[in-house]
This record gives sequence, structure tokens and C-alpha cells, in this order.
Amino acid sequence: MRRSSLYANRIKMYRARLLLSILVSVGLAGICRAEQKKGNVVEGGKALTNGFCGSRDELIDKGIKLNLGVTNIYQQNVHGGISTHRRAGRFSGSYDLELNADLQKLLGVEGGRLYMLTEGSWSRAGGIDVPSAGSAFGINGDAIPRQSIQISELWYEQAFVEGKVHLRIGKLDLTGGFEHHGCPVSFDCSSYANDETTQFLNRALINNPTIPFPDRGLGAVIHYTPAQVLYFSAAAADAQADAGETGFRTTFGGEDYFFYIFETGITPQFDSANGPLQGAYRAGLWNDPQPKADSDSIKNYRDDTGFYLTFDQMLAKENANPQDMQGLGAFFRYGYADGKRNDISNFWSTGIQYQGLFEGRNDDVLGAGFAQGFFSDRASATYTDDYESAFEVYYNAQIAKWLNVSPSVQYITNPGGNDNADDVIVVGVRLQMVF
Repeated sequence: MRRSSLYANRIKMYRARLLLSILVSVGLAGICRAEQKKGNVVEGGKALTNGFCGSRDELIDKGIKLNLGVTNIYQQNVHGGISTHRRAGRFSGSYDLELNADLQKLLGVEGGRLYMLTEGSWSRAGGIDVPSAGSAFGINGDAIPRQSIQISELWYEQAFVEGKVHLRIGKLDLTGGFEHHGCPVSFDCSSYANDETTQFLNRALINNPTIPFPDRGLGAVIHYTPAQVLYFSAAAADAQADAGETGFRTTFGGEDYFFYIFETGITPQFDSANGPLQGAYRAGLWNDPQPKADSDSIKNYRDDTGFYLTFDQMLAKENANPQDMQGLGAFFRYGYADGKRNDISNFWSTGIQYQGLFEGRNDDVLGAGFAQGFFSDRASATYTDDYESAFEVYYNAQIAKWLNVSPSVQYITNPGGNDNADDVIVVGVRLQMVF
């Protein structure tokens, strides 16, 4: 009786938080609407508060760009896995505030840029993986254990050689990437499977799990574009980073372990009746010097090394407008890591995305993806099955310019590499608001 009451109170708490975030959002919109003499904020603006009551445009003119977003997610395991009854982790959410500062406008520093990302989250169990699903991949890429607001990224970027070379240094997310020829690149990026707030939720459809990306910490990246369709990127970052810290303790204290990664690629365009079809073809190598081993081993091995491939290509466009991205795109990933040092030694994923599939719904996106990771033979005691597979379908519907709702379904086979576990079916819905 006491336990059921506790669950009921937790559900009420999460529902109250969701309702509170919506009410605060609507309240902010009402305040901004009252301050404006013309126009309707909710119907006309791309953000709920019309860019913080119109102040965003003024800040942009001065060189400062602010973005605030809130994501709420509900997921439930309806079949298989560990349990279909445990409620822990079903409700999760996050909020993030981005600041981009053009230092040329602000201070006259030509080619200078400052970026800061602050984040916070709420999820008592960090999602339903541990209590319910038991997936090795992770079925909710946005869910992390509850944390108060923290500075996740803070870095400076300087452009050289007429913008062909960019140096980025500070507290970094190595998956953050650059834009090259209209494509996200550096490292393991994808146009169609890279963002848990708007695209797939399964972690294996966000980034390649064979790449041991460190947590966000101190590091440096150099990005070179000798030609319009060719680029090279290399980075070194603190392999022991903790996003909750400044990064100085783990970078300069104890062992000096740095994660290294190199990526190169091309971003060609192919002709079609409705204009060029953009593609991106990337290949990378990485090295992690930390001593590590698979889950079954006692002996640790240093100098973990692997490689990866990441491709995406637009296959068809609905019209010739270069600003209109309606159409069909596809992606593919592959990764290899040494089985003595990693639990997943081989991985691949593929999928498609269609924007504007239905008449009158030009900004809606339908996505379907499949991912499969093969467990190391050396970890056969921990993983009694050879692989885990994940299939996900989502539909991201734009309800308003500032509000997107995305129902999704995931089907997980061999969750956690456990041959005794039934396949998992997870249903969920994501609510994304932009202020």
C-alpha cells in the first residue's frame, strides 16, 4: 500500500512538472503578447515568447544569440525486458540554454566566437532502461539522472586563413560538430540521426556506440576545409572528463589520458530534377589510451583504437526551392572496436527520413531506423546472446512554430544481450518547446 502510494505521488509530481512548464510557457507568451501592440506571438513567432518578448533580435544585432528549449518525454515498456509494471523513469525531461557570441560584433575580434551551453534535467532513474527495459544501447538519449543546471559546454573558436581553418578550445562536446557545405560533420554526425530532441530517441540511432566519446570536458578541435566538398578534423580531449566539473581536475590531475579522434569526409551534391541532392560521407579513427577491458575480463589493456563510417544522402526532393528540405533522405553508420577492450565490437545502423510526407504538413518529419550491435566473444558470460537490435519509428509533428510533438515506437530484440529476456516494445511521446 505504501509503495503504490509512493508511485502515485511520483506520477503526480512528474505530471505537475510537465503542467508547470507548459503553464509558465503560456504565461511568458501572454506577457510578451501584452507588451506588443501588433501581431500574435503564438501564431506568428518561431518561438513561444517571440524571442524573449522581441529582445532576441536586438541581441542578435549586437552579436549575441540566445536559444532556450525544454524537452519532456514519456516512455513505457509494454512488453518484455525486465518489467512492464515499474513506473520509475517513465517521465523524463531536460532544458537547455545556448549562448552564441559573435566576438567580431561585440569586441572587434575578427573570426572570434564564444559558445556556452547550460543544461539541466529531471529523471529519478535516468529513464526506463535500468528498471524496465534492460537495453544495452539505451532507449532514451535525452534521459540522464536528475541534475541541477550546469555549464555543459564553454569554448572559444577562432577562424583563420579566410575561414578555412577553425580552432575550437575549451569545455567541449566532441559530437557537437561543425557545418560544412550545409552538413553537420565532426565527429560521427548525421543529418538524419543525431539529435535526441527532434529525431530518434534510441542512443544507438544518435551516435555510434563503438566510439568511446568522453564526457564533456576540456579539449581542442581543429577543422580544415581546403575545398568546398572536402574537410579534415582532428581533436584531443580529456578522456576522464566529467561534465559536472570544470574539467581542470581530471585534465591536469593524476594520469594524463587524452582521447584522440580524426575524421575526414566529402559533402557532394548530385543533380536531380528538383535541384541538388546533398550528401555527406565521413570516415574516422580514434584512440583512447585509458586501461580498459570487456565486462568479463580482469586484465586491462591500454591504447584502445577503432574506426567508423557515417554516411547520409538526400535521395529525393519535392521541389526545386533550395531552402525547402521536403523529401526523402537516408543514413548509414558502421563502427569497429577491439573486443578485448569493449563490450560492443561491431555495430551498424541505417534508416530513412521523410519531411513533408503528408499534404499541408510541410515541416513534419517521419523517421524509421534500425541499429544492431554485436557483443565481444570475450564477454560471453555477461552477454549470453550475440547481439542487440533496435528498430524505431517516430513522427515529429509541428503543432506550432514553437511546439513539436513526437510519438514513437521502439522494438528491441535481445535486450542487454540476454537470451532469456523477451523482446521489448516501448511506446512514448516527446514534447519539445522553443522559447
